[in-house]
Amino acid sequence: MKILVTGATGYIGKRLIPLLLNDGHTVVCAVRDKKRAQNYFKDRKNIVLAEADFLNAESLENIPKDIDIAYYLIHSMSNSAKEFHVLEEKCAFNFKRFAKKSQLKQVIYLSGITNDTKLSKHLLSRKNVENTLASKKYALTTFKAGIIVGSGSSSFEIIRDIVEKLPFMIAPKWLNTKTQPLGIRDVLSFLHRAIDKKELYNQSFDVFGPEVLTYKEMLLQFAKVRKLKRWILTVPVMTPKLSSYWLYFVTSTSYKLASSLVNSMGVEVIGKKSNINTILNVKPMTYKQAVEFAFVKIKQNSIISSWKDSYISSGKLKNYVHEFINVPKHGCFKDFKSRKVKNQENALDRIWAIGGETGWYYGTFLWKIRGFLDQFFGGAGLRRGRRHPTELNAGDALDFWRVIYADKEKGKLLLYAEMILPGEAWLEFKIEEGNLKQTATFRPHGLAGRLYWYAVMPFHWFVFNGMINNINK
Repeated sequence: MKILVTGATGYIGKRLIPLLLNDGHTVVCAVRDKKRAQNYFKDRKNIVLAEADFLNAESLENIPKDIDIAYYLIHSMSNSAKEFHVLEEKCAFNFKRFAKKSQLKQVIYLSGITNDTKLSKHLLSRKNVENTLASKKYALTTFKAGIIVGSGSSSFEIIRDIVEKLPFMIAPKWLNTKTQPLGIRDVLSFLHRAIDKKELYNQSFDVFGPEVLTYKEMLLQFAKVRKLKRWILTVPVMTPKLSSYWLYFVTSTSYKLASSLVNSMGVEVIGKKSNINTILNVKPMTYKQAVEFAFVKIKQNSIISSWKDSYISSGKLKNYVHEFINVPKHGCFKDFKSRKVKNQENALDRIWAIGGETGWYYGTFLWKIRGFLDQFFGGAGLRRGRRHPTELNAGDALDFWRVIYADKEKGKLLLYAEMILPGEAWLEFKIEEGNLKQTATFRPHGLAGRLYWYAVMPFHWFVFNGMINNINK
């Protein structure tokens, strides 16, 4: 079958696509940035890339019409726009209008559990999208999940940050809210096995794990898996804004996502029972099992997707990394270093391992200070790390940088700064004609940008010299 996957480079999409390909399906990936997606799927057969922005109805003409099944995985949990629900509805309406021109038989939509009488704006929006997607032209199958637990998921990484950083916590009262977490493996099983199941046509199902847990219980169970002792005191006086700042400073999440999560965490996420587990032969794992499985993947360095790689993890880039691939030449400050390469393979391995737990090879303390200042002023800081210790693709998050170009065979890595700056910054590593070339480029915005460059210039001299020397060891 020919299957359309929207949100193909997202957390769920990147994990679902290999399952569909293994079954022999042809997968059409609807992506906003075709050049970024080519890095993810370059070694895969039976992949068709279609560049489409669902806010732009005309761009959907790029998607083939001869598709049989479609997955609707478009969400905007971290969208800072006040009218995000309008944007989500517009995306759904444009998709529906496209679908009516196609050969679609079934649309499978992943939503959130919406049984509480008092829903957050995001959950209300998900419910509205389901209503918008309903059609007589095709059958709609909706799966409603709560907290998704898996390596790289926002929920998992936030819980991990809290548990591993804080032995004792004074936490907001929403930690007593009940939920039913579901492992990512089970989410994928539901989505994967629903293809062309006529008994699921025009049906909606809550999918959830076997336990009802509070967020506090989830934190404490996570701590047990990690063999850590943790104490949690919940207080009723923390406002939503204070709660958002608490999450932002303790975890690797952005403030926008923290705010969205806080607004949703006061809502109980308890699913309604159905026979969906029997129909699709899925036996959801417990929360503890899901956490243990996630750490197996982490230890194997086999994290397929991470929420941190989405553009919204910093909020600075919107859609297209290739728009930043041409580093400006005029009106810029540059710090250029060059060294004769001692061992090209070794130097490339060091470049491709930069950041995250490896660090930046020189002046670690200064990098940490810069990361703390960035976080203090609302930036990503160094908290995002990197998805994989030695692999890099265009679009990946790398501490407070974004990978714009990465080609190890050509010996070039280009990063764009997502830190808070009075200007724009690029950092390029390139091996050319036997030389390792390292270039930091800064395009200032006004007087503040120029003053900033001169203020940090002495630190740059030490840091950039030390960095290229250690890369070239």
